[in-house]
Amino acid sequence: MFEALLSDRFRRASTQRRRLRILVADDNRDTVSTLTALLQTERHKVRGVHRSADVLAAEREFNPQVVILDLQMPDISGYDLARWLRSRYGARCPLLIAISGVYTQSADRELSQVTGFDHHLAKPYSIGELLSLIASARA
Repeated sequence: MFEALLSDRFRRASTQRRRLRILVADDNRDTVSTLTALLQTERHKVRGVHRSADVLAAEREFNPQVVILDLQMPDISGYDLARWLRSRYGARCPLLIAISGVYTQSADRELSQVTGFDHHLAKPYSIGELLSLIASARA
């Protein structure tokens, strides 16, 4: 009986750990729709936005644990958004993942790291790799 109760508690804790609040920001609506649907099937709570200004509003309201940012946004770059999020949250900053189809060189990856991103993925990227990076936010 005790083992069954402990096992049930472990399963519930494991399920709760898997559910993260994830903010997806990309000016490409198809990218946002696809990532949102994929992450929701993984049981995460996802909010998608298409403009940098919406990132600033959504992060206050939604309080994401993971932020996936396109680097080439039309009004404020993903680099600038990462700097802002790092300055706002410091050590408590959400996991920041850069995605880009344009900024794919090693120098771009280094700039991502310097501006505050935890990870940088070049489009097209592996969904498995993205999910693995997101899983690291559970720790």
